[in-house]
Amino acid sequence: MPSTAFSARRIGRRTFLAGGVGAAVLGSTRLRADPARPVRIGVLTDMSSLYADCTGQGSVLATQLAAEDFGAGPSLPVEILSADHQNKADVAAAIARKWIDQDGVDVVTDVPNSAVALAVGSVVRDKNKVMLASGPSSSDLTGKACSPNTIHWTYDTYALATGAATAVVASGARSWFTLTADYAFGHAMEGDVRRVVERSGGKVIGGVRTPINTPDFSSFLLQAQASGAQVVGLINAGGDTINAIKQAVEFGIPAGGQKLVATVLYITDVHSLGLETAKGLQFTEAFYWDLNEGTRAWTKRFVPRNRDRYPSALHAGAYASALHYLRAVQSLGSAADGRAVVSRMKEMPTDDPLFGKGSIRPDGRKLHPMYLFEVKSPTDSKYPWDYYKVVQSIPADVVWRPLGEGGCPMVKA
Repeated sequence: MPSTAFSARRIGRRTFLAGGVGAAVLGSTRLRADPARPVRIGVLTDMSSLYADCTGQGSVLATQLAAEDFGAGPSLPVEILSADHQNKADVAAAIARKWIDQDGVDVVTDVPNSAVALAVGSVVRDKNKVMLASGPSSSDLTGKACSPNTIHWTYDTYALATGAATAVVASGARSWFTLTADYAFGHAMEGDVRRVVERSGGKVIGGVRTPINTPDFSSFLLQAQASGAQVVGLINAGGDTINAIKQAVEFGIPAGGQKLVATVLYITDVHSLGLETAKGLQFTEAFYWDLNEGTRAWTKRFVPRNRDRYPSALHAGAYASALHYLRAVQSLGSAADGRAVVSRMKEMPTDDPLFGKGSIRPDGRKLHPMYLFEVKSPTDSKYPWDYYKVVQSIPADVVWRPLGEGGCPMVKA
C-alpha cells in the first residue's frame, strides 16, 4: 500500500431487497480505518449479463485502485459498495435510492447501460448526490438530460460515431445499413451515426431495431445483407456486438464485400471473438492498455487482481473518474453537497495515468483525445492482449460534440 496509514480489508457481502423490485448483491470494501464518516462510493454495474466483462467486477476493482492511489496523499476514509443493476432501470433506481437514503452513499459510479444511467441520474439529482457515468454512452447525458450532479467520463455516442463513421465514409464506403439496440444508447447512437454519415457525404439506406441481449441476429443480418449497403453498422455493445459479429462472419457478410463497423467495441469483446474473427475491425475508443508507459504500468497492477483479464476503456473510466472525484472532495472538504462537488470537479484540471491531462466542460462532458483503432491480425499480435494498432489520434476539440449543440439546459446560448 502507498501509505502506512492506508489499509484495506474486506467487510463482507450481503443481499438486500431494493424497494421490492428484486434482490441485488452488495459488497463493500473499507479503505483506511478512520473514525470519521467515510466517503461512500456505490459501483452500480452489470455483474451477470452482456456488459459484465467490460464493466462488472473489473469496475469495482478499478474504483478500489483509485481509492488506494488517492490514499497516497492526504486522504479521506473511503468505502466502496457494489451491486448488479440487472440492466433494468427500475432496479437500478431503487438500488440508488436505498444506497443514498439508508447507506449514506455519496456517489454512484460506472452505471453501464444508458437507460439505467438516465434513471439513476434523476435519482441522484433529486437527492443532490453525484453520478459518475463512466459506463454509459448516450450523448443525451450531456445534452437534453444533462445535470449539475452528473459527470460523463469515458466516451459518448457522438464521439464514437465521429471517429469511426467519418473514417469509414472517407474510405469510400458511403451507403449504410444499421442494426440498432432498441434502448436509449442505441437510439442516441443511431441518430449520431446518421448525422455523421450524412455530413460526410454518405447515406443510411436502411436499418432495423434489435432487442437487447438477443442471441440470434440471423433475421436482422439477412436484411442487412439484402440491402446491398456497403457498410453494416453494428449499433450495439458487449455480448450483442460479439454475437452479431460472429454471426455476420458465419453468414459471409464481410467475405461478400460488405464492411462491418462496430460503433462500440471493447478489448474484452475482441478477446472473446479472437483475432481471426475480429481482425481489420475499425472503431473509436478512449483507452487502450498498451498506449504508453502510464497505461502499461497501471495495467500491470490491474491484471493480477482481475483474474488475468486486461482492462477495458470502461474500467479505465471507472478508475479515473473516481480518482478525480476524491480529489475534488478533498479540495472541498466534504462530499455532502453533490452539486458543489461536481462544480469543483469542473473547476479542477483532470490528470491521471490513463487519460492524461484534461478538463470537464460545463455540461459535464469530460474532454480527452479519442483514438481510431484497428484490430490486428493474428500474425501481427506479438504478446498477450496485443490486439490493437492506432490508426489515428483524434483531438478533443474535433471528436466531442460542440458545447452549444447538445441542448443542455445548463449551457447558456
